[in-house]
Amino acid sequence: MRTFTSWKTAQGAETALADLLPQETFHEVRGALAFAAEQHGDQLRPTGDPYVAHLVEALETAVAGAGIVDRDVLVALALHDVVEDTPCPISSIADRFGERVAELVGWVTKPQTPTGGDKREVKRAYLRSLASAPDQAVLVKLADRVSNVQELHRMPEDFQRRYHRETVDFILPLAQREPWFADWFETWRKAWRELEA
Repeated sequence: MRTFTSWKTAQGAETALADLLPQETFHEVRGALAFAAEQHGDQLRPTGDPYVAHLVEALETAVAGAGIVDRDVLVALALHDVVEDTPCPISSIADRFGERVAELVGWVTKPQTPTGGDKREVKRAYLRSLASAPDQAVLVKLADRVSNVQELHRMPEDFQRRYHRETVDFILPLAQREPWFADWFETWRKAWRELEA
């Protein structure tokens, strides 16, 4: 299974992105990544890695893996967790990066769970809603999920099983829209087939 963990940091990603993207798109993505890094600050991933490592992995997946060069998709991918995980409002995304990018970020932003609500059901409803998302938003979500599942072994076993099931139920059907992602997730599913037992 091919993994996308070689760029490591925002600075490490820049050389590769500059080689793989049109110059204007590169500058836009670099600016979005810097904005996201500023917003996320010292946040860490559940693995203990700096948050920006996830954003870089998702970009590596999209650009080096799937060959995506669409400016709006890549900028939205750099920003995809800013609204969900920081105080930054979506209006700030729209003002700085445009309405289309804000729309894509909105599609992949999980709603907050209301007081007394069921967090898992809110997430499942959000994942179900992605079936009606535009293709650009689906690309953002698929690259995000590749980053999250490629190192699933670093997470506790109960999380692995729950996240695997969620990925099979909701993300694999989305991946059928995009041949590269469909192939990648099929390979991933075979590598993790023991979790389906």
